[in-house]
Amino acid sequence: MQNFSPEIIDAVLRHMNTDHRDDNLVIVRANGAPDATDATMTALDSVGGVWAVRSGAEDSELKVEWPIPVAERADIRKAVVVLYRTACRQLGVEPRTD
Repeated sequence: MQNFSPEIIDAVLRHMNTDHRDDNLVIVRANGAPDATDATMTALDSVGGVWAVRSGAEDSELKVEWPIPVAERADIRKAVVVLYRTACRQLGVEPRTD
C-alpha cells in the first residue's frame, strides 16, 4: 500500500472539499450511500478514498476503492475523475464540464 505524504493528502482533501463538494456527493450516492445529503472526503491512500457521509440525521463513513491503480499523486486525480464519471453514469446525472 502506497501512503502519500500528509502534504499531498491535505492538498487533495482541501481541493475535493472546497472545489468539488457536489462531486463528493455524486460519488458516495453511487457507491453505497444513495440517500446521502452531504459528503466530505476525509482520507485517502493508494487503495481508495474515505468519505464522511450524512444521510438525514445519520452520519457514517464510506470507503471506496479506486477504480484504477494509484501509485503517484497524479493518479489520485485520474482515479477520482473515473469514480465521478462512473457515478454520473450510474445515477443518470449529467457530469459537469468545467
